[in-house]
Amino acid sequence: MGGCFDCVDQHLVDRLILNSVAMDRENSSPTRSKWRKVAYGGMQLGYDDNYTDESFLEDMVTNANVVKRDLLKVMRDSVSISQYLCIVVLVGVVWTYTLNSSLSEKSLLLIDASLLMSGFMILLLTEKMLSLNQLLHYLANVAFFTSGLYVLAPIYRTLTTSISSDSICAVTVSLLIIHLFLHDYSRCTVHAPGTCKNPTLTSCISLNASIVASVFIASRLPSSGNVFAIMLFSLLIFLFAPLVTDCIKKQSFGLHLLFSLVLMVVSLAFVYKLHRVLFFMFLVLLVFVSMVCPYWLIRIQEYKFEINGPWDEAKLCFDVTD
Repeated sequence: MGGCFDCVDQHLVDRLILNSVAMDRENSSPTRSKWRKVAYGGMQLGYDDNYTDESFLEDMVTNANVVKRDLLKVMRDSVSISQYLCIVVLVGVVWTYTLNSSLSEKSLLLIDASLLMSGFMILLLTEKMLSLNQLLHYLANVAFFTSGLYVLAPIYRTLTTSISSDSICAVTVSLLIIHLFLHDYSRCTVHAPGTCKNPTLTSCISLNASIVASVFIASRLPSSGNVFAIMLFSLLIFLFAPLVTDCIKKQSFGLHLLFSLVLMVVSLAFVYKLHRVLFFMFLVLLVFVSMVCPYWLIRIQEYKFEINGPWDEAKLCFDVTD
């Protein structure tokens, strides 16, 4: 019996020794601090560098910046695109009639003068910041610009004599497509006096593409007078038409819709007289831009899923230029 008690006592002593050693190890090891979300400072003691706890996804927000669009509003916004498409198509119609000698030099100059006078009248009626001195300054710049264009007209006429007409037409169509694709439909490249808005890079490329296309078309005309008239017409449209249409839109949206409807009817009528297949293609393009694309945009908004959280980059809440 005495031997059994000795074995039990020895076993208890061993268990006590092991427990004391384990307690000494726990007391000697460093305590694990609570994890904190810090932006800088390196690794936290006891945690991996990429460790996150359950609170990491508490600040996650879904679709915070997604704008719910209305179909009617999107269709109204697409009117500006359809309007400018009609303007470019009318320019192409005038180019075609001029190349076919169906439009004389005097008729072109009369159209240029009418466009210039109507554009200045619209600016005077819609722009409140446009004073008389600014208008005179504008007119002086237009006169200087017109005289320089008249001097350069003989150079433009002989610029592409060594290039075939088919190549000129292909390059012109490509440049007009680039112009339409990169054009800034939300604002115009040329602004009225008193504004301090800088054009974007894509809008400048679009404007340059339209001017180069105008030079290519003008270089196929027989006389310097025709070159001057068609260049003046093209530059008036590509430079000042967006400014005039933007002023009309700011003045009255109803007037903007009426002006766009008139442009659509006139452009479709001229294209119909020019070619039936082109008329059908242009009509389908207008319907696609004005109706199909807005409906398409509304439908794909249902599948948009945007996630925002603490992992996003910091955004400034003020303008650095102020």
